[in-house]
Amino acid sequence: MPALNSISVDKLSRLIGTAAAPVLIDIREDRGTELVPASLPFSTASIADGAVDLVGRSVVVIDEDGGRGAPGLAAWLRSEAIDSEVLEGGFAAWREAGLPLLSTAHLPARDAQGRTLWVTRARPKVDRIACPWLIRRFVDPNARFLFVPPADVLETARRFDAAPFDIAHDEVFWSHRGERCTFDLMVETFGLSAFPALDHLATIVRGADTARPDIVPEAAGLLAISLGLSRVHADDLEQLEAGMPIYDALYRWCRDARSETHDWASHKPREVRP
Repeated sequence: MPALNSISVDKLSRLIGTAAAPVLIDIREDRGTELVPASLPFSTASIADGAVDLVGRSVVVIDEDGGRGAPGLAAWLRSEAIDSEVLEGGFAAWREAGLPLLSTAHLPARDAQGRTLWVTRARPKVDRIACPWLIRRFVDPNARFLFVPPADVLETARRFDAAPFDIAHDEVFWSHRGERCTFDLMVETFGLSAFPALDHLATIVRGADTARPDIVPEAAGLLAISLGLSRVHADDLEQLEAGMPIYDALYRWCRDARSETHDWASHKPREVRP
């Protein structure tokens, strides 16, 4: 059982990727190119100076071993009325448990608030909603996304130091590779294929995004929902926010409910015999 004001690696691993996940703050001095997925690298000083808005959010502080600065920062946050815990055993315990690690080797630079910025083509359908969902749930919860006309993507990326994605151009790293879509590339490059549910979700996204709904049955449904969503919302950012719970639900189905069936008869009340 975790110590007081701490969370176990097993429990945290079940929260990552869901809308209920806490904010993860990594205060290690030497992070290298690996993080606990969805964690934000900040120093204790930057948190105390208010560089990150944590009011009203639950927080998990990650240090190297659960005792090198994390308990103190968590206590300070609680004194500011911010619900805060320490990752029990720290980053070392996460690694020793063999849990997935986020590779930051290809992550774009962060701004002064620690956010990554991404830019893609306007009027998204499948990949351009799926990729932002993946980034916000597993890479950078505070990531910002710009949707612009196709001809403006590269210029906008240069002007704002943003990472262009899902556009066919030799200068763009984050794009389709052969039969695999941008979502596939992000899952693989960020080291997230260690989440089995994401591997299956990537197959669904690929089928919907590349006109191959026969790959898995769910691909046709995702395509229909995505096309409908793009017609419901004229504003791309509103469409992204509306699409987030759809991918939340798909991820949880991939993770927890693929073997579950549902029919009308299975929910009939049991007959009560006299």
